[in-house]
Amino acid sequence: MSTAYRVISADTHLQPAAETWVHRVPAQYRNRAPRTIRLENGTDAEIIEGRALHVFLGGMCGKPYDERSPIGGTFDGTPGGGPPGQRLQEQDLDGVDAEIIFAGASGISDWRGIKDNAAYRAIIHGYNEYLAEEYCAGARDRLIGMGMIPDTGLEDALAELDYCAGAGLKGVCLNGFPSGRPTPTPDDDRFWAAALDLNMPLTVHVAFGGSEGRGSRVEWSYKHDPVEVSSGVDAFSKYAKFAFRGGVTATQLVFSGVFDRFPRLRFYLAENQIGWIPNFLDQMDDQYERHSYWAERLLQMKRLQRLPSEYVRDHFWWGFMRNPFGVRVRHEIGVGHVMWGSDFPHAETDWPNSRRVIEETFVGVPENERYAMVAGNAIDYFHLDAVRPPREATATTDASPTPAGR
Repeated sequence: MSTAYRVISADTHLQPAAETWVHRVPAQYRNRAPRTIRLENGTDAEIIEGRALHVFLGGMCGKPYDERSPIGGTFDGTPGGGPPGQRLQEQDLDGVDAEIIFAGASGISDWRGIKDNAAYRAIIHGYNEYLAEEYCAGARDRLIGMGMIPDTGLEDALAELDYCAGAGLKGVCLNGFPSGRPTPTPDDDRFWAAALDLNMPLTVHVAFGGSEGRGSRVEWSYKHDPVEVSSGVDAFSKYAKFAFRGGVTATQLVFSGVFDRFPRLRFYLAENQIGWIPNFLDQMDDQYERHSYWAERLLQMKRLQRLPSEYVRDHFWWGFMRNPFGVRVRHEIGVGHVMWGSDFPHAETDWPNSRRVIEETFVGVPENERYAMVAGNAIDYFHLDAVRPPREATATTDASPTPAGR
């Protein structure tokens, strides 16, 4: 049955205590999985193998800004970490009809502290099983979870992609290239082809490498001789010079040539904000024209068939939160390529006041454009079974709870 979506948050997180889902991890690996402890100050934290103690920031959601705190948060009773029924109530309170749901602040990147590949794969798969078979099963049209793809090699990535598609998840989240290497390789093409065959949407939370954008510090695949290229300058660093957050990931993909080989391939980069993107596109083309000729001669870095900005405009979708300036420059990016999200229950959220935030963010935006950015683009990207609600039902002027922020 089709759903009449008015507002879809395209960037939220599931943040339960590890004990909620680790029963899905095979017994021989369960002692390697994250586990929850309570600190002396009353704050919950997770112990993750190979990582520093991960403190739960539950005190940063659902409160006025002047009452928020990074200490004192506990998994039990905190928004965003309860069972499916609780999450649906949280959506209703926020005036949101559905959410694209990524893993919590600890997730695929932090779990990679586990160096044993078999244990790491088992923990990723256990989480995906919980997400598909227990959590999202509570309301598949509203709880739209993104499965996680391990970085332990192409065959493992393909297997998890196949599981996620067969289990009914509506998208997967990559933390890096499917081959598990820090740069694009020909092996990745098998994964891109499989995702297209399965009609499986691909997402990246912020950038390859995790929420801190660690993907911005990866190496590029074109090597050079510092004797031939003064001071070791490489062309890729020039092309990505003005990139921010997921912009480096986008640049890597563009210059790998993947979109010429797979013209239907698309990526959604969540939680990036969008105000910086027009300048990035402008400067990306400028840097390309300046540096692509010597890069082709010295590095065998083939020139593209089109300007790099054209690939970005056609093949990438971007997530933003409260970003009024970004909305004002939306036409420089493409109204059909940006999606609003609340970042619930993380620190950037204004839950349960997303309707108020939307009103403030979309001042003067025509109704059809606003609907595209708060629902329509997500419906299209994630292939949701939807009908357009009546025009008056898409208005976001409903009374919201007392402001949690300013």
